Amino acid sequence: MIEIKNLTKQADNKLILRGIDLTIHKGETVAILGPNGAGKSTLLKVLASLIKPTSGLVTINGLKWKRNYLQIKKMIGYLPHSSLLYDHYSPIENLVFFGNIYGINDVEQRAVRLVKEVGLSFFLNEPVKNFSRGMIQRIAIARAIIHEPEVLLLDEPHTGLDQGAISILNNVIISMKEKGTTTLMVTHDFKQAAEICDRIIILKNGRIADDFYIENQNLGFVSKKYQLQVEGAS
Repeated sequence: MIEIKNLTKQADNKLILRGIDLTIHKGETVAILGPNGAGKSTLLKVLASLIKPTSGLVTINGLKWKRNYLQIKKMIGYLPHSSLLYDHYSPIENLVFFGNIYGINDVEQRAVRLVKEVGLSFFLNEPVKNFSRGMIQRIAIARAIIHEPEVLLLDEPHTGLDQGAISILNNVIISMKEKGTTTLMVTHDFKQAAEICDRIIILKNGRIADDFYIENQNLGFVSKKYQLQVEGAS
């Protein structure tokens, strides 16, 4: 599904990604862990076609990034640190707007259904500017999946969410997985990574320090792996 070969990204004479080689299979849910500055968000931005790599090859569903980035963009749902929502719009107005960009049929019905899925039906027509951080994040998640993307890229999606909202988000991710969506999630929350992900990738200094599958939601296993690769080494 996603093939990355010898990917590098340099900015301001600093090498942020240093020769990433990675294969992600269709339907996998993958957590990307690592300390600040490891290159996690940069990797997601490259995959989302928001920034160009300095060198290397990125292929998504058989399409090469350099030749097909517009087509690739349509396949991807992306949730960055910012919500990308229009704060004077309501949830339904935001979702209809973004859904129309992707040419979604019956966009209003889908938008209403997604607002319900993220638990905000009572606020369907309220301006987003009046929402709490957690409520905005819920609608931003709905925005990222309005077009039922084949690839979902999430950059610290649990930030600002209470426990109820975390459960809603996890259920959305699991539901997308059941539809065959491939998900990459940058996170500092080991617990959520262990609960919903099949696989863990640890980045350090722009390189893959470890790449392993996880079974039985084994949080302790994830923590030990991380400590070994990041905290236990300089």
